[in-house]
Amino acid sequence: MHKFFTPACNITQTEGKIIGEDVKHIYKVLRLSEGEKVVLNNCEGTEYLGEIAFVGKQEVVVNIINVLDIDNESKVKITLFQGLPKGQKMDLIVQKGTELGITEFVPTITSRVDVKIKGEFKKLDRLNRIALEASKQSKRSIIPKVREVINFDEALEELIKMDLLLVPYENAEEFGIKTLVKELNKKGLDINNIKNIGILIGPEGGFEEEEINILKEKGAYIVTLGNRILRTETAGFVATSLIQYELGDLGGKS
Repeated sequence: MHKFFTPACNITQTEGKIIGEDVKHIYKVLRLSEGEKVVLNNCEGTEYLGEIAFVGKQEVVVNIINVLDIDNESKVKITLFQGLPKGQKMDLIVQKGTELGITEFVPTITSRVDVKIKGEFKKLDRLNRIALEASKQSKRSIIPKVREVINFDEALEELIKMDLLLVPYENAEEFGIKTLVKELNKKGLDINNIKNIGILIGPEGGFEEEEINILKEKGAYIVTLGNRILRTETAGFVATSLIQYELGDLGGKS
């Protein structure tokens, strides 16, 4: 069954309206017609089963049948602070990160970010559109947000407020996410209370040693993701997958 996101203001108790680019996709590509069932999401996590009542070129009207008891979101909210990468890599990061359950993407300028990239990064509309399409495909209950670029110090201010701060680093040894979970348990911390997790990924070239030292002082866990060096666009996927497996919903229910 096809799923569409439409703002909450377009949905009442009895009717929902789909507008924008999805309308053309519905009648030209999917060729949906009156009487067919669809799922509407109000962009705030609530989903509705509906039946198409009218298909026009400007809007699609859907009769609401009932509210669905569906929540495809993980119990942990992961914010990915991504060191700005080169080329189109951010497209892939947003697409696959959305599939993996990341809640928010924050492009971040660290010391080794290419100076040219800082001035060229003007892709937020495109990236948020990628997040929307990936949310439809992966049946997310929310649409992750791609935020404006911030610098390292600004990222640090946000990261230290989170329940858990992870920084994958190629020079970290013998301390991975499995060890981290064991250590948290040894400290008597209830890992079920960990709700907001920040992951900071370095750009091509990684982090400066000074940045790592600052992060350690602020309580960050500097972790290894394994014996092999991962590209910047891969590191976020792996870190997110491991955290979702250990603390979230990846791998199914225990």
